[in-house]
Amino acid sequence: MQRRALIAGTALLPLAFGAAAQDTFPSRPIQMIVPFPPGGVADITGRPTAHVMGKLLKQSVVVQNRPGAGGSVGAALAARSAPDGYTILMALSSISVLPVADRLQGRTPAYELDQLAPIALISADPTVLVVREDGPYKTLKDLVDAAKARPGTINYGSSGVYGTLHVAMEIFASAAGIKLFHIPYQGGGPAVAALLGGQIDALASGPSAAIGQIKAGKMRALAVWGDKRLASLPDVPSMKELGYNATFYIWSGLFAPAATPQPVMAVLRDAVRRTVADPEFKDAMAKVETPIAYLDASEFKIFLDRDSQRLRIAVERIGKVPEN
Repeated sequence: MQRRALIAGTALLPLAFGAAAQDTFPSRPIQMIVPFPPGGVADITGRPTAHVMGKLLKQSVVVQNRPGAGGSVGAALAARSAPDGYTILMALSSISVLPVADRLQGRTPAYELDQLAPIALISADPTVLVVREDGPYKTLKDLVDAAKARPGTINYGSSGVYGTLHVAMEIFASAAGIKLFHIPYQGGGPAVAALLGGQIDALASGPSAAIGQIKAGKMRALAVWGDKRLASLPDVPSMKELGYNATFYIWSGLFAPAATPQPVMAVLRDAVRRTVADPEFKDAMAKVETPIAYLDASEFKIFLDRDSQRLRIAVERIGKVPEN
């Protein structure tokens, strides 16, 4: 009888520990790693997410920009962090590309995707191909014709080698049968600055990072990588509409180290679920014209697996790319 009671009591210990973890977490500030500089999609999404999550959790969620290697530096830092819920990662779709790209380039991957556990998908938008408003390219055909006439001389910027914006542009170049010259930067923000400064000719950008410049008359959008036109840019045609089989969505989602306890993950997931429904967050995302595309962890994992497979095929088709 005593033995039975002891076994029953022992069996309840994990449940009691789980409840205690949920009751006490978080008891100190949480670090949100954004693996790109300020001004890009991950940062634009990450800051309002961190602010509202902090308000709901009654603990600060502090954004730490850790750029480098197209997002690998910050992702690897998050993957190696203590799995206690106090370090989370705001990643883009390139998170699944970078380990594949490292192997193609003959490097040991800085991290593996299975070192990170999905918390929630927050947004998903097709990339937009932009040029300077005062530049020579008025349509996508203008850019394609120029690239065919002068192969490898029209340049474009990206958030880093095999980063989200690089892969999008190479998918387009492959579909159009053209060769462009790639100039990598440390993130989407610096790439936007380079375009505005006349250092590059074109850029694939998340809509949230470019739409203000488009409306201000500093950039011109030539096409979007989505299956249809964007509601926020109704006059800009899609690649498919123009005859190019090039689709690419830039999404942002939160991750934690893979061994983070489920009770802690449950707290984080609930905080994100409430964040995306919060009027302050909705208003912040509306201001940058980024539609919320929330998926909880289980649905996000299905989405991630499907997207990772599609991007792996795209990257392997591109093959090894010289790192300029």
